[in-house]
Amino acid sequence: MWVLISSYLGSVISLSASNSQNSIHPKNGLAVSVQNVGLTYKTSIVKRPTLKARLKTIGRSNKHTRVVNALNSVNLDVHYGTVLGVIGSNGAGKSSLMRVISGIVPPTQGRIEVHGSVSTLLALGVGFNPSMTGRANVYLGGLAAGMSREEIDDQFDAIAEFSELGDAIDAPMRTYSSGMYARLAFSVAATVQPDILIVDEALSTGDAHFKEKSLNRIKELRTADRALILVSHAMATIEDVCNEVAWLHKGKLMARGNPSEVIKQYREFMQVGKSAAANEDV
Repeated sequence: MWVLISSYLGSVISLSASNSQNSIHPKNGLAVSVQNVGLTYKTSIVKRPTLKARLKTIGRSNKHTRVVNALNSVNLDVHYGTVLGVIGSNGAGKSSLMRVISGIVPPTQGRIEVHGSVSTLLALGVGFNPSMTGRANVYLGGLAAGMSREEIDDQFDAIAEFSELGDAIDAPMRTYSSGMYARLAFSVAATVQPDILIVDEALSTGDAHFKEKSLNRIKELRTADRALILVSHAMATIEDVCNEVAWLHKGKLMARGNPSEVIKQYREFMQVGKSAAANEDV
């Protein structure tokens, strides 16, 4: 079954069959195509006026509309066999692009084609119900990712073991620390075995042991018939895991190519040299 999700201006087209989790994609085949995509947010700001300003604006609204161009004419293709790192400063549009690719937010302009099933780890706890136990949320997250209940039953022990939560798997998630959220969220997303895996900053939380374990899992998922997109400020991680890097700045694609070369351009632009701190947070 083919699915079309569209907005009044832009569109996201998912070209994936219902059994796409079991499909094999040719190396260098197109996984994601971002075509002239733009995303604009409009927010209302209410200013607190002075008494004089209030008298001047009696009968008129004091709301002001602010337009934010989160993405501006972005063109980007991701092929199977690619591990694409996405870098940029805060507010560059990285998370906005991931949300658009995932179909969570429709683009204001342009078109996105997704050729395959997508598993998305955008932020800690997104899609989880904090009032429910970790066990129940494994099923909730798995069903949301397209797995059947039988598939989750088969994979549950592997998910629980990877998360290393122990008896806490049966505790409400509102009692979890951010690191425990990260463990369970990543365990579910990485076990789905998607065609396309998107990880947005989810590995920045958690202890060193689980970070290393998660990165090793991502490396295991690097196959010719899978595409991975990893968003991070950790330049050392991006350079180690990815074979391509895209740099975003204020909603625009600044550069794309070899990880070392693009990261060097980004560091020079940000006027940040190589250091342990910069490698973990630029």
